[in-house]
Amino acid sequence: MVIPVHDVNPARRTPWVTYALIVANVVVFVFLTPGVTGSLTGDSGLAQLCDLQAFLERYAVVPQELIHDRMPRLVPTGETGVGPQGPGCVVAPPGYDKSPELSVLTAMFLHGGWLHLLGNLLFLWIFGNNIEDRMGHLPFALFYAVCGYAASYGFAVLNANSAAPLIGASGAIAGVLGAYLVLYPTARVWVLVPFLIFLPLRLPAWIVLGMWFVLQAVYSSGGGVSDAGTVAYAAHIVGFVAGMLIAWPLRPGTPPPPEPRGLLFGRRARPQQPW
Repeated sequence: MVIPVHDVNPARRTPWVTYALIVANVVVFVFLTPGVTGSLTGDSGLAQLCDLQAFLERYAVVPQELIHDRMPRLVPTGETGVGPQGPGCVVAPPGYDKSPELSVLTAMFLHGGWLHLLGNLLFLWIFGNNIEDRMGHLPFALFYAVCGYAASYGFAVLNANSAAPLIGASGAIAGVLGAYLVLYPTARVWVLVPFLIFLPLRLPAWIVLGMWFVLQAVYSSGGGVSDAGTVAYAAHIVGFVAGMLIAWPLRPGTPPPPEPRGLLFGRRARPQQPW
């Protein structure tokens, strides 16, 4: 898996929506998500785990709620107790009204850990500015939300009876990647390839994003990873395809990215000698 770090594709205007999305995701994770402080200090325990479970149950997407439009009979309350099997989280009938449709939006700003958050924001930082530049600020915000909804609903349809909370901006950001592949397939992207050391290479976007999509498809089928059941790879695929389809009509009017000169695959290219 290559790690993108920068694309050679300057934007014409400031990507305010992309910046706002990055800030919003960080703020929600650091200041609103229970247990983040404990994870940094090493003080996380059962109480924080129960609090986090209750938080996710209320604000994350739950496929069976989204498809069948019914709330579970019992949900975590955020409190701890001692049962027949020892200490655990107390469950009770939900004391709130939850809109499954609105939970799709709130879930886009929730993340399961620092690696999940920073990985998503890295891709949004690199590829989001050009898509926002091409679409405009408000259309890009709508595009981002539509891709996120498509990803969540697509995953829920494939897992209609799942009660596991679905969180993260991955589906919406996958839509950004799909749009980038359609609009800027030849743009060069600097990546780090783990090969003994991190080897810097400059590759076309169609290779970087095409490899990413293929890996998501492989992981979705359960191949190559042991945690395929805990990561919603199918949502990534649906979001990516949605982004491609939405961006396709914009292809004819999209100016090509600049062709960088002098550097090739991390090294300076040799000048060609005339015959």
